[in-house]
Amino acid sequence: MQSASMKKKQLAQAVAALVLGLASTQTFGTGFQLNEQSASSIGNAFAAGAAFTDDVSAMWWNPAALSQFSKPQVAAGLNIIVPSIKFNNNASQPAGCYPPACSPAVLQPLGNNGGDAGGYNYTPNLSMVVPINQQWAFGLGINVPFGLVTEYDDGWIGRYQGLKSKIETLNVNPALSWKINPQFAVGVGVNYQQVKATLTQNVNYSGALLQAAAGAGVAPGSPTFNAIAGLTPGLDSKATITADDWAWGWNIGLAWDATPQLRLGASYRSEIKYSASGNVSFSNPTVTVPAGTPPQLAGTIAALSAGVNSQALFGRGVNSDITLPAIANLSFVYKVNQQWELMGDVQYTGWSSIPQLAFSTTSPPSLPTVALNWDDSWKFSAGASYKVSDQWKARFGVAYDQTPVTNAPTVRLPDSDRWWLAIGGEYKWTPNWKFDAGFVYIFADSPSFNQNQGSTPSNALVNGSYDASVWILSMQATYTF
Repeated sequence: MQSASMKKKQLAQAVAALVLGLASTQTFGTGFQLNEQSASSIGNAFAAGAAFTDDVSAMWWNPAALSQFSKPQVAAGLNIIVPSIKFNNNASQPAGCYPPACSPAVLQPLGNNGGDAGGYNYTPNLSMVVPINQQWAFGLGINVPFGLVTEYDDGWIGRYQGLKSKIETLNVNPALSWKINPQFAVGVGVNYQQVKATLTQNVNYSGALLQAAAGAGVAPGSPTFNAIAGLTPGLDSKATITADDWAWGWNIGLAWDATPQLRLGASYRSEIKYSASGNVSFSNPTVTVPAGTPPQLAGTIAALSAGVNSQALFGRGVNSDITLPAIANLSFVYKVNQQWELMGDVQYTGWSSIPQLAFSTTSPPSLPTVALNWDDSWKFSAGASYKVSDQWKARFGVAYDQTPVTNAPTVRLPDSDRWWLAIGGEYKWTPNWKFDAGFVYIFADSPSFNQNQGSTPSNALVNGSYDASVWILSMQATYTF
């Protein structure tokens, strides 16, 4: 028999990969990066980007845009985001026990396809500008740069890799612009940003019991081991990680009216480094054995369950250092005539700032490190606006959005390259009031999916494909004083 410390270490290692898998999903992938900061720009698929000046919501892409406003202005918007994520099973395999103690006799049920993992999500945005004089202007933006919710049905095929993923952020961005001359302006801002995450998944409790048995010296394949397997099939625990943090960043922008028809803009948002802290908790099942089970065997199973609950699947604090990526935009708006405007934008996101996820816990041992190796990604947008009258303007846009995930996507968000199709409009009700609305449909590639997060016996093999799409409806009211 092994020592108590060795058994505790082996039990902890058995669950470590599962807990890390819970936290190392595509939390900050392209699907969670929200560009929806303006209903007036979304109709162009944000093609105006850092050169946009229709209202003060432009400050998100370029703080230098604040120099364009001679009067105080406030813009408030609401975005309704509805993703659809449906899995199509092909050759998935159910989970078994933790290696090396694996037996086909204890495979978990395969499960269902998970339903639609998308759902309704709402994100607000608020922007304001107060001109100080002809050269200087102050602005304040409050918005949600990252955030989404995905949730699969209970008992689905990939339940050991992910059930619910809820990401919430809040960004507060005061900024200042300086109009150097009639053609050129610069702007700078600071960002105080919060991130909150809730992530859940199932844990193969039956496998954890067998891993504990093997760690206690019960040989895999022995009569006792097989008896334990036969008496404890299909047991699941539910793991939940919650974590949050506040952190600082900065942004800068340049705006140049190169000609009366052509406006150029460039902007940069810094990385934001978080030291997130929170907790991992487990909802473990009650283990019962059938009547007539030999007392010694029943006692062994009860002792194994107690050991799993106290030494492996137990609540503790979690800490992780994560750096959200830098974002840069280069944009133009070209006024063709009194009615038509053309625009384009290139956006770069430095996702390579997250090469890996490393977690530590308040109770040893620490969790292992997982390599992500995300690539930096690009988004290309093109759009046009048509001024129907002094009151009405129509907007159109298209965009190609590249995924940073080139290695192993996760069930929490099976990310892929996607296309945007956008349409929107503006209505000037009075000289003070302006209303905007925009609609976007985003459709993604449907690549094959084959993921076990390192172990089919532990996490199941999710093999198939995804049908994924998103539609977004944005509305905004702007008041000029």
